[in-house]
Parts: sequence; C-alpha cells; structure tokens
Amino acid sequence: MKAFRELVESAIATGTLDGVDALLADDVVFTSPVAFTPYPGKAITAAILDGVARVFTDFRYVSTIEEGSRSALVFEAMVGEVSVNGCDFITTNEDGLITEFTVMVRPLSGAKALADAMAQECPRIQAAARAATPPA
Repeated sequence: MKAFRELVESAIATGTLDGVDALLADDVVFTSPVAFTPYPGKAITAAILDGVARVFTDFRYVSTIEEGSRSALVFEAMVGEVSVNGCDFITTNEDGLITEFTVMVRPLSGAKALADAMAQECPRIQAAARAATPPA
C-alpha cells in the first residue's frame, strides 16, 4: 500500500508514525509476529505501529508486491544490534483504509529481539491506545 509505505519512509526517522491512524479502518485487526492473539481496533493498532517506530532503527522497505486490495511490503531493520527481515501484509477496504495488518519477521533472533523490545514498550502502547479510544 503506497500511502502507508510513504508515511513510514518519511516518518520512521522521527520515532513516531504521526498520521497512521488516518490510514486505518476503525475495525482494523493487527496480527503481531510475537503475540498469538490479534489486536482488533484502530487505537491499539496505531499505538502498536507507533511503538514499532520507536523500536526499529535503520528501517527500510526493500520490495513491494501488490495484488488488488492486498500488499506485501518486505523490510529490513535493526532492533538494537540484531538484524531483522520481515514483511507487512496489508489488506485495504474499498475506501483504501487498512483492515488487516499482519507482520512476520525472521530470523528467530530478530523475532526475540523484537518481542523483548516491544515488551518494554507495552505500557506506553497500552496508555496510548486507552487515550485514543472513545468512551463507550
């Protein structure tokens, strides 16, 4: 998805993905490479992606595959001193908003480094998601 890739490439150096929520459908589902249960909802997905922006360094997309409403964005990055290769699988709806966002990473050392780094971000992610969630 071109809009997401452009946002990431322009914003990743700042450690935040300001504006990512405008690309997400309200009912988006985020599937993490290190958590079993998917995360439903715009607020938590935006908060997770913002957390990832703080964890990854030297992030770059190296390839994109698009087929209709589905995209695969292949990336390389560092988590601390560990090299990570991965792919963002993105599905959009008829309005062009992201409805599914699945991340896969390799090698195992990269997945472990990502899991450890994201665990450190968890309180900040949860707080951001709560702050962005409208009251019921």
